[in-house]
Amino acid sequence: MLDQRDTSIAKTQQYRVVFPKHLNSNGTFFGGEAMQWLDEVAFITATRYTRQRMITVKIEHVRFLKPILPNTIMEITGTIVKAGNIKLYIKIEVYSEDMYSQHREKAIEADFVFASCNDDLSPTPLKLP
Repeated sequence: MLDQRDTSIAKTQQYRVVFPKHLNSNGTFFGGEAMQWLDEVAFITATRYTRQRMITVKIEHVRFLKPILPNTIMEITGTIVKAGNIKLYIKIEVYSEDMYSQHREKAIEADFVFASCNDDLSPTPLKLP
């Protein structure tokens, strides 16, 4: 259950463009690059919400729903869905938009789990008000 904090910090949005350097041998967005971008947004979401040192501990249910082509604008959204004693659960959704039309569709979704840690990277309780 989330606390009564300002809900604007429970969500992060980032926009990125898929250029030819991001493509795999099939001419679509490389999945490894996608995972890096998703993890980055999840990390920013976790850190903005907690203002603590956070680390990725699990990525679950990654679903590549549609191929992402070059000349695509990606909207990557991270949303806090649950806060535990140490762990934070984040839903990541990616929508692809064609640069030169109104076509937009969900392309990727995944669930991330982050844990708060101290300077030694040992687990420590979340310090939410």
